[in-house]
Amino acid sequence: MTSATHPNADIDYPESDGKPMAESDYQRPYIAYGTEILNIFFADQPQVYVSGNILIYYEEGNPKACVSPDVFVVLNRPKGKRTSYKVWQENNQYPNFVLEITSKSTVSEDQGTKRGLYAFWGVSEYFQYDPSADYLEPPLQGYQLIDGNYFLLPATTLPNGDLSITSAVLGLELHLEQGELRFYNPATAEKLLSHAEAEAARKTAQDKAERLATRLRELGIDPDSI
Repeated sequence: MTSATHPNADIDYPESDGKPMAESDYQRPYIAYGTEILNIFFADQPQVYVSGNILIYYEEGNPKACVSPDVFVVLNRPKGKRTSYKVWQENNQYPNFVLEITSKSTVSEDQGTKRGLYAFWGVSEYFQYDPSADYLEPPLQGYQLIDGNYFLLPATTLPNGDLSITSAVLGLELHLEQGELRFYNPATAEKLLSHAEAEAARKTAQDKAERLATRLRELGIDPDSI
């Protein structure tokens, strides 16, 4: 029986739409990468929710009204594990930033239906990245919402040839680094590293320090005295 006070209480909102996470090995790693990097960057900000590839339900009582952005960020919403994101349960707060990893099977939707929906929601920034470089030129593009319409964000070509687009929402730069999507912190000019990348960098630095210490000892120098 449907509750008189909550007429939509018995409606089921599935956790999955049954579609694969991504079309191929081109897209899948970047969905995981983008979500991980942004979760790391916003780790100490409890009111920033980062997720990816979960369903966002945007009409209470209509389980068909849903979409699954590859990576998204919602400001002013608490962290916490969710099986789906129901807008009416989140203070009617929509994502502020969305990143779609474009592929052959999604490019039309990413450029059409989703773009229109995100504009309707009021998503401030919408980015697209094409890891295969087959469907977008340039393969990394960012849009800013102005008066209900998306306009391309300016892209800067760096001295090394990489492309850089600033996200005001994130406070980060998205780079196309030799074809690879990477996030940079403009405050430190440093690339944001995944947990695996940070561990690899730590190990490399440790190995280098150990080799240097060994060489100093061979020269009769105590490395601890330096």
